[in-house]
Amino acid sequence: MQRQAAAMVGGIIAGVVTSAVMFAGRKSGVMTKTLDRDAVDWIDEKTGSRAVIGDTGTSIAEFANHLGASAAFGAALPKLEDMAPSLSPVTLGALYGTALYAVNIGAIAPVLGITQGEFAAGPRKAGERWFIHVLQGVLTAVIARRLASPGADDDETAIGDGI
Repeated sequence: MQRQAAAMVGGIIAGVVTSAVMFAGRKSGVMTKTLDRDAVDWIDEKTGSRAVIGDTGTSIAEFANHLGASAAFGAALPKLEDMAPSLSPVTLGALYGTALYAVNIGAIAPVLGITQGEFAAGPRKAGERWFIHVLQGVLTAVIARRLASPGADDDETAIGDGI
């Protein structure tokens, strides 16, 4: 698979996984109110979506947005790989996830009013958000590398075989 497409697919798969981790973490009590719920609240505050499509509909809209952002962030990965070819996908993904966290959650989200800022959130919530972004970056990089590796289309263990 072409590197750009593989990175975008990797981003989408990572987006699904991180959404599942946030859901499970929230339901189990391991995590606090997760970023996806902050985003759902923000969407409703800006659009009144819950009154029109309910909480489930607003959650679906947020999930679609998350997957779109995941694909877009994945699209940048091949350029980063070219800039740092000696880094493993895990290292590159962890660094990229940390950078996404810093920009998106440390800067953009508080300005838009999606979050209250990481200092106000406290170390636990900030740590959870950072972890989810690192997980997103690592999964994206590892899956993209696997999908784009030569022979991945012919390999029995390639993601997607048998589906």
